[in-house]
Amino acid sequence: MHPHDEPVADRRLSRIHRFGAGLCALLLLAFGALGLADGLPLFGTHGEHVAGLSSNGLLSVVSIGTAAVLLTAALLGGRVASTVTIVVGTLFVLSGFVNLALLETSANLLAFRLPNVLFSFATGLLIATFGMYGRISGGLPHDNPYWRRRHPEAVATATATATAIAVPAVPAVGPAVRRAALPGDRG
Repeated sequence: MHPHDEPVADRRLSRIHRFGAGLCALLLLAFGALGLADGLPLFGTHGEHVAGLSSNGLLSVVSIGTAAVLLTAALLGGRVASTVTIVVGTLFVLSGFVNLALLETSANLLAFRLPNVLFSFATGLLIATFGMYGRISGGLPHDNPYWRRRHPEAVATATATATAIAVPAVPAVGPAVRRAALPGDRG
């Protein structure tokens, strides 16, 4: 199936999922690149300030890797972008909880401080929201691709009804008329 063959609702949702993944990827890429450009130590647990957050080399590398995953999802678009952004957003929120527990310990390998934890929560919710948009809700419209996948019997019924209405009734043709209409028939 070509992208132009997709229904309009599919393309609209895909654009939103692509935009969300791409925007968040660019933010993470900028943060990671700034951290690497500052020459931060790879495993420093105290970290240095980068764009208002604490960072070390490892967090910069993780940020760039996450940005690469999100950019790939943005390029693929559609259901892949939606699923990847939901998963990455969930991992960001979980990372916030884990790193909150690791603050002020020697196990704080990503050099998180409280602003990093809050950033992780906010960014995770933003990324996941872009992925869930138009996919997870109780009131999805009936032209939504995710609603159609969840309700194939309703789609089949609606398609059959639309086909029955769209096809004009053809009067029955008797065998004599049908036979005479065939070319090359000597009958």
